[in-house]
Order: sequence, then structure tokens, then C-alpha cells
Amino acid sequence: MQKLTIAIDGPAGSGKSSVAQAVAGRLGYVYLDSGAMYRAVALKAIRENVALGDHAALEALAQSTHIELKPPTPEQEAAGAKNRVFLDGREVTQEIRTAEVAQAASLLATIAGVRKVLVAEQQRAGAGGGIVMEGRDIGTVVFPRAELKIFLNASPEVRAKRRWKEHLEKGDKFTLEEVLVEVRERDRRDRERKVSPLVRAADAVLVDNTAMEAEETARLIVMLARERQKELASTAERKT
Repeated sequence: MQKLTIAIDGPAGSGKSSVAQAVAGRLGYVYLDSGAMYRAVALKAIRENVALGDHAALEALAQSTHIELKPPTPEQEAAGAKNRVFLDGREVTQEIRTAEVAQAASLLATIAGVRKVLVAEQQRAGAGGGIVMEGRDIGTVVFPRAELKIFLNASPEVRAKRRWKEHLEKGDKFTLEEVLVEVRERDRRDRERKVSPLVRAADAVLVDNTAMEAEETARLIVMLARERQKELASTAERKT
């Protein structure tokens, strides 16, 4: 069977990372966390005191940054890590998961120059298929020809509760109401940004997992992937 490129898009808190990793594991594919790349650049910007409003400086920073994603160690995977993330040769897997870095990464994602640099990196990393990548514009910009595109969504309240639990596990002091406000603001910013706004690709399958756990969602997507592989194989046979 042909190995697919699977693109999973959706808003914050829709469970993209957990679902994408589970799908990759079930299919024997490589999981690539596109958001980790933006978080790594955001962490570097914070460390080097580069103003988030200075687009030219941030684009230059992205161009001079080397990001590498590797599979997590068993210990890291057990702790919830999806990839090992290396920033300029140094591992920053834990450092990029703070609320401050997440907010900065969301702002960086609206900058055309930064996106251009990182999209090229994502396309290089995913060339050849057999990968699952999730983000905001994977099916529309990064891999517009992906064989399977999923738009994953859930109600804002459920997504906020998921993010709130993540904050609690990290020891962050946020109320559920504060996280709901954050989720709605990120939704607005992601959908209204001029560069690669969050939209459902015309050929993406909408999966609403408001009432579904990550594993159940992953099983559904794996089933869709198997069906897509059969369709492609059937089409190839008719052409020969």
C-alpha cells in the first residue's frame, strides 16, 4: 500500500498532537509536530530579547535557526512528549511547552517571513510520505496535495478544559475561565490572520471530537487512511 501524507489541522485544544501521534504509531508513520518549530523560534526570540513586533528581525532569526525533530525517548513519550526538539543543537523539548512560549509562537505564526522559512523546513522534513503532520495550515499550505486531510474540531468549552488540564499537569496557575478566554482569543487570531489563516481545506474530512477521546479519534482517522489507501490502489490498477 502507498504510504500517505496525512495532514491534520484544527484549532487550539482540538487534540491534534495526541491524535496525530497515535495515528502515526498505529500506521508505523513518522509524526512531525509543526507547532514545535514555531515554539522553538519563539523560545529563541524570548531568550534573545527580540521584540515580537519586529517582523524583519524575527524573519532573520528564523533563517539563522536550526531546528531538528526526533522521536521521543520512552521516558519522554510516557511524560507526553511528541517529539524531541533541538534548537541550534540543544534539546529544548520541555522549555518550549510554557504558556509564554505558546503565546509568542501564536504571534510568530502570523508573520509571513517566518512562516515561509518554517513551511520550507516542514516540506523538506515530510517529503516522501509516510508522515503525519498537524498544525493550522498543513492541508492548505504545507501539504496541499496530501492524500488525506483531516480538520479536527471540538467545542470551545471542551477544548479549553483540555488545555486547562494540561496547565494543571505542568503546575501552571490558570483558572478554567482564563483558559477559555485564551482559547477563544487564539481562535479569533488564527482565523483572522492575513497569512495562512485557519480554514478547513475543501477536501478535508471534518472530524468533531467533542465527545471523543484521543484514541477513539485516532482509530477513526486510521480507518479513513486505510480506505484512502484502497482507493489509491484501485485507481492505480485501473490505469495499468
